[in-house]
Amino acid sequence: MESVQAILKLLGEAALQLVAQPFYYIAVLFIILQYVRQMRMERQLFAVKLRDWKGLVLKSLITGLFIGVSVSVVSIFVGTTLTSSAVLWLWSIAALLMLIRIRYLCFAYSAGVITLLQWVLGFTPLADRSDWIGTLAMSLERVDAAGLLFLVALLHLAEALLVRAQGDKLSTPLFLEGKRGKLVGGYLLQGFWPIPLFLLAPVTSESVTGITDYSLPWTPLFGGDWTQGWTIVALPMIIGFTEMTRSMLPRTKAKHAANSLLMYSVVLLAMAIVAWWQPILLPLAAITSFLLHEAIVWHSLRTEASRSPLYVHDSRGLRILGIVPGTPAEAMGLLVGEILHKVNGVRVRTKEDLYEALVQNSAFCKLEIYNFDGELKFAQKARYAGDHHQLGVILAPDEHANYYAASGPASLLGLLRGMRASNRRGRSESSGENIQG
Repeated sequence: MESVQAILKLLGEAALQLVAQPFYYIAVLFIILQYVRQMRMERQLFAVKLRDWKGLVLKSLITGLFIGVSVSVVSIFVGTTLTSSAVLWLWSIAALLMLIRIRYLCFAYSAGVITLLQWVLGFTPLADRSDWIGTLAMSLERVDAAGLLFLVALLHLAEALLVRAQGDKLSTPLFLEGKRGKLVGGYLLQGFWPIPLFLLAPVTSESVTGITDYSLPWTPLFGGDWTQGWTIVALPMIIGFTEMTRSMLPRTKAKHAANSLLMYSVVLLAMAIVAWWQPILLPLAAITSFLLHEAIVWHSLRTEASRSPLYVHDSRGLRILGIVPGTPAEAMGLLVGEILHKVNGVRVRTKEDLYEALVQNSAFCKLEIYNFDGELKFAQKARYAGDHHQLGVILAPDEHANYYAASGPASLLGLLRGMRASNRRGRSESSGENIQG
């Protein structure tokens, strides 16, 4: 009973430690900024709100809490020695990297940089100095690099599962500038989750509390000195992914991204375990953490560049780019990527054709659609006052489209400065890139 009370006490202290730190709130603020920007983009491009940013943020918080609890339970058997100083190093490096690129917020980069800095520090006498430089060097020297890389791998494993399960549901349609300046349809797949972690760690000189009269009933993976007892450390993290596709359905792109993240997490897990066993291999594990991550991003961009755009109209009719929730299109089971061939018996090749065909029968609508496999299917529904004037379908762009999605801000300063959602055609476009966490 005393041990249970001690554990609950430590959990309470860790929770207070979490809410007292600014990092969790920074993660939530970043997520809000991203989703607000996404909603503004949807409104400017399509004049409709496909989702509510507040609902997305709430779902992100709940999912992140569940993932945090799950990873925390797994970490009980790992035996990392991460402390509050490790949290400071992780977020400080991430903040500096975000000034260069937003996608460097992914802790694969900051954990790799910390590990390399720690390795380089071993060849210098900085830790022996008595000034603030020596204090920083000693703090960096004590970071459990192998445990940090292992934790990053676990988070990417959780991210892979989330992308596989929710990736297509977190997608939003876009008008994008394709090759030779022609507009095409596409999808932005974007999701972020703040992860509150509560890690079991041995008591160190940095720990202020611990359970000194209760030994662990198991041997942690990374060993460590548990003779002085153990404590619980709060570690706020954030995971997320951003992918863009012009050539795949959202669910297909999400599957590809999830597979890449799964491969990455397995490789990094193995490298972290090997580096713990042979610390001389820590620099190799650190380099793997961000070079392999960069390879995933590069492979995604190359795959998109090698494929033909999907969301364009063809001789059969009008390509469906998106479906507005709660509209006749959703009720009739229309799907992204399908082609409207005939409406009320009239062939439709332009938006004007669609409007005229719908006007012919204001009380009923009968559709002929080519599905994604090229097979013809039929759908029909009565029309009522207040129904969406275009059935609730978002069509791929044509030459008359006035706006296309601006490239996302490349850096944190760009995100704070540039909340512009889209560009009018003909205006210059800011540089940016896709990210994957």
